[in-house]
Amino acid sequence: MRTAPRVGVFGLLGSGNLGNDGSLEAVLGYLRAEHPDAVVDALCGGPEAVTEKFGIPATRLHWYRGEYRTASRANAIAAKGLGKLVDVFRTAAWVRRHDVVIVPGMGVLEATLPLRPWGFPYSLFLLCASGRLLRTRVALVSVGAAEIGDRPTRALVRWSARLAAYRSYRDTQSRDAMRAMGVDTARDEVYPDLAFSLPAPQASTPTGTPGPVCLGVMDFHGGNDDRARAGEIHRRYLDGTIRFVRTLVEEGRPVRLLTGDQCDASVVAAILDAVDSPLVTAAEPTSLADLMNEMAAADTVVAVRYHNLICALKTGTPVLALCYAAKSDALMERMGLGAYCHPAREVDADRLLEQFRDLEKHAAKLRQTLTERNRAAAHQLAQQFTALTTTLFPAADHTHAHATRETP
Repeated sequence: MRTAPRVGVFGLLGSGNLGNDGSLEAVLGYLRAEHPDAVVDALCGGPEAVTEKFGIPATRLHWYRGEYRTASRANAIAAKGLGKLVDVFRTAAWVRRHDVVIVPGMGVLEATLPLRPWGFPYSLFLLCASGRLLRTRVALVSVGAAEIGDRPTRALVRWSARLAAYRSYRDTQSRDAMRAMGVDTARDEVYPDLAFSLPAPQASTPTGTPGPVCLGVMDFHGGNDDRARAGEIHRRYLDGTIRFVRTLVEEGRPVRLLTGDQCDASVVAAILDAVDSPLVTAAEPTSLADLMNEMAAADTVVAVRYHNLICALKTGTPVLALCYAAKSDALMERMGLGAYCHPAREVDADRLLEQFRDLEKHAAKLRQTLTERNRAAAHQLAQQFTALTTTLFPAADHTHAHATRETP
């Protein structure tokens, strides 16, 4: 009699980032559909939130509760250092209890936002090294990657990828980046982001008169290599965004502000303070489903965060991307909207408005394109889940294949 597989999910889940939690939701949907007997739990950033939201047991990723606070005093520095040592044994003990560990999507192999090597890259390395030592299969599923300049971070990310039993990427650039960093990617596949497998509401039918615009914001300060000018980048992004919103309001357009992470609330507050108008309102989404519902009701979307873009694309709503990394450009190109990208580091309100008007002018054709591209993405993700079952659950795959042959 085959025992139920023990499956762990790992990552910065339940920490307030809707995209990360959306990736987890997609993997849980796959497990519940294809492997309903699997016993699932998580090692994650926000265990209480994951248990409440998804109904699975969860363990805190770090022993030291102040992991993401800057340590300045000697006792805090010592506690953080001790935590790194304790986490070696905690992670190994957690991994040992599983047959399979899945890292669901997310940009776990990139540093396009500020990142320290002893933070998540170290945690991911501990996971993958433990998996190799304890013979637990670790799968990096539809993850994002980018070439990393910082040597310690680069080394940890490279070794994490090498030690994983399965790797797939959410775009070709990610696979190319890992190859450039010395990882053999000959057997690695590229599939769409996991969020494309989530159910989506049907977009509203345009009425012919200008309707609401959704603006997905981000507490954006540049990436890992932009620390020296983070303040300048943030001011330019915020000033350009405010000018854009003010112009739309002057034209009588309702603007709905959306976040993708808890930290984005400060940007919403700054825009509401700068543009005092009843036409500007803010939503408080708690999931990608909430985001998709908002975007499905809009005529058009302008967004920064990667998973905000995905939500708009998934609902078939034309979207203009403020791109902070190559992954956004790649996503827009793959979905047929490559002409509607604008650099988040250098927001030019006049140029942004020009692109926005062009987007609305071609909205009908773009909606048709998105319908076709979404259909293709769903088919590719079905192939991804089949590949996962074959690689991670060979006994289940064999049983399923045998049952299929027996069916009259």
